[in-house]
Amino acid sequence: MAIRNPERSKGDDAGFRWPRAVGRRWAWPRWSAPRLAQIILAANGFALLILIIGMLAVSETRRGLVEAKIDALRAEGELIANILAEGASESDPAPVLLDAEARAILRQLYVPEDVRVRIFDKGVRTVADSHLLASRFDVERLPDIGEGDGAGSDQRPIFTRMLEGLGAMLRTREEREALRRSLRNEVDLAILGETVSGVRRQEDGTRVVSVSIPIQPVQAVVGVVTLESFDLDELIASERRALAPFIVIAAVVTILSSLMLTVFIARPIRRLALAAHEARLAGGRRVKMPHLEGRKDEIGELGLALHAMTEALYDRMDAIEQFAADVAHELKNPLTSIRSAVEVLPKAKDAERRDRLLAVIQSDVKRLDRLITDISRASRLDAELAREDTAPVDLTALLRDIVDSYRDSRTEGPDIVFDPAVEAAPIKGRAGPIGQVVRNLIDNAITFSPEDRVSKVRVALYRGHYNGFAAWTVTVEDDGPGIPPDNLETVFKRFYTDRPKGAAFGTHSGLGLAIARQIVKAHGGSILAENRTGPDGQVRGARFVVLLPAERG
Repeated sequence: MAIRNPERSKGDDAGFRWPRAVGRRWAWPRWSAPRLAQIILAANGFALLILIIGMLAVSETRRGLVEAKIDALRAEGELIANILAEGASESDPAPVLLDAEARAILRQLYVPEDVRVRIFDKGVRTVADSHLLASRFDVERLPDIGEGDGAGSDQRPIFTRMLEGLGAMLRTREEREALRRSLRNEVDLAILGETVSGVRRQEDGTRVVSVSIPIQPVQAVVGVVTLESFDLDELIASERRALAPFIVIAAVVTILSSLMLTVFIARPIRRLALAAHEARLAGGRRVKMPHLEGRKDEIGELGLALHAMTEALYDRMDAIEQFAADVAHELKNPLTSIRSAVEVLPKAKDAERRDRLLAVIQSDVKRLDRLITDISRASRLDAELAREDTAPVDLTALLRDIVDSYRDSRTEGPDIVFDPAVEAAPIKGRAGPIGQVVRNLIDNAITFSPEDRVSKVRVALYRGHYNGFAAWTVTVEDDGPGIPPDNLETVFKRFYTDRPKGAAFGTHSGLGLAIARQIVKAHGGSILAENRTGPDGQVRGARFVVLLPAERG
């Protein structure tokens, strides 16, 4: 029989590729990267990208480096300003900066090659420039014909500008204002008598660490000395180059960790998903789940749980099939008997024979009705137990009421005796199903007891233990022939019919004890059968023992 591919529902995983039918066979899709592996790679890659961008962006705003440079330039500038105030200014008739003396002093001072010193007078006119005095000139490539002069345009690479844009988010308001200042703005502020420092940007986009200090012989400002350092961009670029090996190592480690996570997490989960999907399409055929018991982690637990779940489902399917076969067999027997009686009935000559055939038909109809009722009850039992909430139940009161109802309604057969060892036996359960267990056991004991009032069915209740916890023990005993030793466990199977000699046939459906065990297990207890023996070792009857967990106070 060909298996049809069910339609995908809206709730299905959008990332799962369903197999497609090719003729009468299923063609699985070619391997593609599992979504979990993609998520792992994407998450690790995104984290690495943030780390790299953050490292590069932080290098854009290395405040410690910039502040150290500003402090060095300020100390050097204050020294030069003091020298100029003493040796290159006069205050009679008015404070003024002497140009020739200022140039002479600047020529004699040692100025590092990466620092440019410029002296301005009160009119913001350049008095001296250390680069001009030392014959240092900046060499720039002229644009080709037709390219334009490029004046005022940012010549830096796009990646550098992107990183700086990210770094701008980390700058303070004062740092952003300093970047927007021009040299003229800085000198104008310094002429007002305050020292101005910071990082400003030139027209070509490069950054300059600049300090402008007023020259004050006494109080009046006669000029400004400005010191500029042009190696900030190169220092940042060298720091980025130093970070490159660490970035490569981090990338390699991230890729390796992503691959390991994919191999040890994504692939096993994908194997389990494919096996579960194959089991769904197997049409009842057993499909083995991948064996992951070697893993001592959550994936291994998931594999074991799926394996146990599928085995339980297969066992349940086998039980359902067996139950259906047993039902068919049990229904077939009375139907066969009824059919034979119906076929013979028209041929019966005398009234006595017809009455016997009608009695057989009535008995088998009652048996069919009992079978159908018990089968329906057994099939609904699991659902009813799952829906019904538990509540406190007093076993002593429940058993006394059941025994009293039997004693009041019966005039023949064995006497039913209740002997509780406790006044109250509280449990957490469902009174209706537990009462059904006791009734099934009492009915079973009555069936196997001798037909006289001398024999007894004894119901007892006392405290016991089950699985290390306090429990209540309920026993139901009879004076019947007992149970064959080989059948002490078989009696709890559905439609058990291997009864001892002398037992009436057809009076029970064979489901009572099976239903009793099902209810007791649902309450976390156990039920077993055993034989009572006398001092001589002879069997004196059967005993059924029910253990139910006591309610914890």
